[in-house]
Amino acid sequence: MYIVISLIVAFFFAMNMGASGAAASMGVAYGSGAVANKRIALLLCSIGVFLGAAIGGEAVVKTIGTGIVPSSIITIQMAIIILSSAAFTLFIANMIGIPLSTSEVTVGSVVGVGIAFQSVYFHKLLVIVSFWIIIPIIAFSLTFVAGLIISKINRSRKGNLNVRWKKPLTILLIITGFFEAFSAGMNNVSNAIGPLVGAGIISISFGTLIGGFFISLGAFLLGGKVMETNGKKITTLSLLEGCTVSGFGAGLVIIASLFGLPIPITQVTTAGILGIGAADKGLLLWQKGIIKRMLKVWLVSPVFSLVISYGLVKLFFEADFYTVVAIGSVFLATIGTMSLISSMKKERKATITAKGKKVM
Repeated sequence: MYIVISLIVAFFFAMNMGASGAAASMGVAYGSGAVANKRIALLLCSIGVFLGAAIGGEAVVKTIGTGIVPSSIITIQMAIIILSSAAFTLFIANMIGIPLSTSEVTVGSVVGVGIAFQSVYFHKLLVIVSFWIIIPIIAFSLTFVAGLIISKINRSRKGNLNVRWKKPLTILLIITGFFEAFSAGMNNVSNAIGPLVGAGIISISFGTLIGGFFISLGAFLLGGKVMETNGKKITTLSLLEGCTVSGFGAGLVIIASLFGLPIPITQVTTAGILGIGAADKGLLLWQKGIIKRMLKVWLVSPVFSLVISYGLVKLFFEADFYTVVAIGSVFLATIGTMSLISSMKKERKATITAKGKKVM
C-alpha cells in the first residue's frame, strides 16, 4: 500500500517538475520567437527532458537519495512525506505561474525529515546550498558580459546581427534550448526518484527512465503558463541573447549534474535572463514586480517544504501535536504579519496621494 502511494506521489511530483522545468529550458526559445508555437516548444522540451533523465540522471539521484541524510532513515513512509511536501510546494508555485526550483523544495523536504530524526549531513548540505548561490551568480555574470559585447557589436556594424543571421541563430537557439531541457532532465529527475531510491523502492536505472517519462509528460501538458512567465514577462530576448542564456545555462547545469549536485535550473536560467536584461536596460529591469515575486518565492520555498516535512513526521510518526500546533501558529502569525505590513503600506500610499491632491 505504502509503495503504491509513494509511486503515485513521485509521479505527480515529476509531472509538476516538468511543468516548472519547461520555463527553464525552452522558455527562452519560445520568448525570443525561435519556436513561435507553444505546443512545439513544449514537445521539444519534453523530449530533451526525457533523454537527459535517462542518459545522465544517476549521479544526482544518489545525492538526493543518500547524500544529505543517512539512507537508514529514508523508509517508504519518509519517502512519501518528502515527496508530498515537495510536490505540494511546487504545485502552489505552478498555479501562480512562478518558475520554482524543484531542487530547493526537495532538498528542503529531505532536510526537514533529517532534522526530525536529528540526523543531517550538514557539511554536504552546505556545499549544495553554496552552489545554489554560486552558479546563478556565474550565469548572471557570463550573460551580463555577453550582453554588453552583443550590444557593442550591434552598435559597431551596419544592421543588427539578429536580422543578418536570423536563420542560423534560430536553429542555434532551438539546439541550445533543447540541450537546456536535456540538462533539466539530467538534474531534476533526482528530485522525484531520489527518495524512492533511498528507500529501496526502485532501482536507479529504472527510476531515471520512468521518472524522466513523467517529467516529460508534465512539461508537455502543464508547462505553458510557466513558459510564458520566463519567456515573455521578465524581459524580451533577441535570438542571439536567447542563444547566450540557453547555452550558458545548459553548460553550467550539465557540469553540476556530472558532479552529483542538485542545482536550481530555473534560477540559473532566470539569472541568465536577468544578466542579459541588465546589460540592455540597466537597473530598470529590477523594478518589475514579477522579479520581486520570484525572489520572494525562491527564498521561502525550501523553508516552506522543510517545515511541512518536519511537521508531518512529528504528527504521524511521533504524535507530537504540540510541535505541529506551534508550527501552525508561527505560519499563521507570519501570514498575518505580512498582511498587516501590506495593509499599512497601502494605507500610507493612500495618505500620501490624498495629501498630494490637497496641495494641488
